[in-house]
Amino acid sequence: MRLSAPVYQLKRRARLLSRREKVPLHEALDRMAAKEGFASWSLLAAKAAEATPADSLLERLLPGDMVLVAARPGQGKTLMSLELAVAAMKQGNRAVFFTLEYMHADILNRFRDIGADPADFDHLFEFDNSYAISAAYIIEALRSAPRGTLAVIDYLQLLDQKRDNPELMVQIRALRSFARERGLVLVFISQVDRAFDPARKPFPDMGDIRLPNPLDLSLFDKACFLNKGEIRFQAT
Repeated sequence: MRLSAPVYQLKRRARLLSRREKVPLHEALDRMAAKEGFASWSLLAAKAAEATPADSLLERLLPGDMVLVAARPGQGKTLMSLELAVAAMKQGNRAVFFTLEYMHADILNRFRDIGADPADFDHLFEFDNSYAISAAYIIEALRSAPRGTLAVIDYLQLLDQKRDNPELMVQIRALRSFARERGLVLVFISQVDRAFDPARKPFPDMGDIRLPNPLDLSLFDKACFLNKGEIRFQAT
């Protein structure tokens, strides 16, 4: 199924339409669905839920993998990472979301944006927005995590913003070794450099990852790049 935009963007448009034209949200959602060729929003949502890009990406991941989810702002990289977490939890695995950006309520709202009910995953999902987040902190927090746990780190470029944290390269190497040893999947949300020009190429790539500090990107196994509702997977 190919939509003109990701489901969360269509839902956002419906909310704006509802406010602008003062119509019930369910009517605005149905209008969005009609534009996509569906008789109702519920049919569109059901079809979209059958196979999400996150499901496809998860199938490619192995225990121990280090993964980048990268895009310019507003392209859905946080939601894509949460969709990955939901896909992992649907398979019975734990998921942890480490963030230096969001509050817990923000992430619960993002779950709803992707059509997931946080209550369904209460026993599998953990949220952590400690100011102390770094490689050492993540390793300690995941020390007893079972094999197959998927952890999202939001985001890569913030890991070494504190002067008392090791260099980014040192931290990523430590996390890579830990992920391999414990059989965990670590997903890093990443910024893309402002110089990326979508008029010149449709997707960013590894050369467009914003690196304020030196980092060997071959330490990552796979990458997912997003732009204008489209997604490209890449082995690094």
